[in-house]
Order: sequence, then C-alpha cells, then structure tokens
Amino acid sequence: MFTLAEENYLKAIFHLENDYGTGVSTNAIADKMDTRASSATDMIQKLADKKVISYQKYKGASLTKKGKSIAVNIIRKHRLWEVFLVEKLDFQWDEVHEIAEQLEHIKSDELIQRLDLFLGHPDFDPHGDPIPDKNGYIKPTEKKLLSKLKKNQQGICVGVKESSAKFLQYLDTRKIGIGSSIKVIEKEDFDQSMTIQVSNKQFFITKQISENLYLKTI
Repeated sequence: MFTLAEENYLKAIFHLENDYGTGVSTNAIADKMDTRASSATDMIQKLADKKVISYQKYKGASLTKKGKSIAVNIIRKHRLWEVFLVEKLDFQWDEVHEIAEQLEHIKSDELIQRLDLFLGHPDFDPHGDPIPDKNGYIKPTEKKLLSKLKKNQQGICVGVKESSAKFLQYLDTRKIGIGSSIKVIEKEDFDQSMTIQVSNKQFFITKQISENLYLKTI
C-alpha cells in the first residue's frame, strides 16, 4: 500500500520523465510538488526503499517498472474521473482537476473498470490527454505545440499543456477548446507572440499561451 503523498510523488516523477527524460533531479521534483528539496529527498529515499524508484546521486530519480505501473494507474483513474465529471455531472473543464486529484486515490480496481465501461472506454480526457487502458498502454498522439507553428500554418486543438483553472478560463473567453481550428496569421520574430484566427476571429496571444496549446496540424 502507498500513501496519498507517495502516489502523488510517483505521478509527478512520471510526468517529469515524460517531459525531460529519465534521471529527474531532486530540485525538479521539489518544484513539481511545491515543497522543499529536503522534503523531496526524504520521500525519494522512502520510494527507493519500496523499490518503485531508482535513485543515483548526481543522476537523479527514475521510476522502476513497478513504480511506472502504479503512476500510470493513478493517471488512468484521474483522467477517467475527469471525463465522468464533465460528461455526466456537467462540470466545466476548468473545474474538474482538483476533484479528480481526490478521486484518483480510490483503491477499488473494480470501480475503475466499471467506470471505464460506463463511459464507453474513452481514449482522451476533457483536456485532450490520452487515458491509459487497463493494461497501462497509453495511445500515442500526433500533436505539436502552437508555438512551433509558422505563419499561415494551422491545426486543430487536441490538448493543453497547462491545465490550471485560470488558463482554461482564459481559453473559454477566447472560445478555444478541444476541436477548435487555429491558424497562425502573424508571428513576431522578437518575442514569438502571435496573431491567431479562431472561428473567423483574430486576436493576439503571447508566447506563454502558444506554448501551452497542443495542435494536430492540417
């Protein structure tokens, strides 16, 4: 059995490995968990003792096969609950993350299998993130950050990198969501800010915004 805190650390290390590769530094983990490096070091040692991560000084922490399996299962539960909250309880996509953070720690495998069946085995959550199947397989997705597109390129929004409520609420004000068609009208060489077109409306966005939207180019 693992504590809620231990599961959160495993999930955080999984995401960091996906973003930056294996061998995640203690400082990166501490930043992700919004805690002190000393607290992260203590938890890393506990997880290493439980054989769910391997840790080498100066090389960082990496999930073991067992650790990855646990992390993926937590992520599966989190994303299925988000689908349930949006599709069945009419929550908005900016309201579900914190609730799913609580629900993801429910231990019943039977409940999650029935939830998956009830929802029709969804492939993606409301933010466009792929949902691991019951065997832990994550379907690869073809996507590119909006910031990587050039002038006159366009694509369909398939996900968000940043899922904070404030960012999602901002996207709502601009009528940007999963499935939105986005075209780059202008791109500034100086700061990489953009003018984009969404649903026949053009407006300016910063580089920070373009770095948090995933598109499938068309």
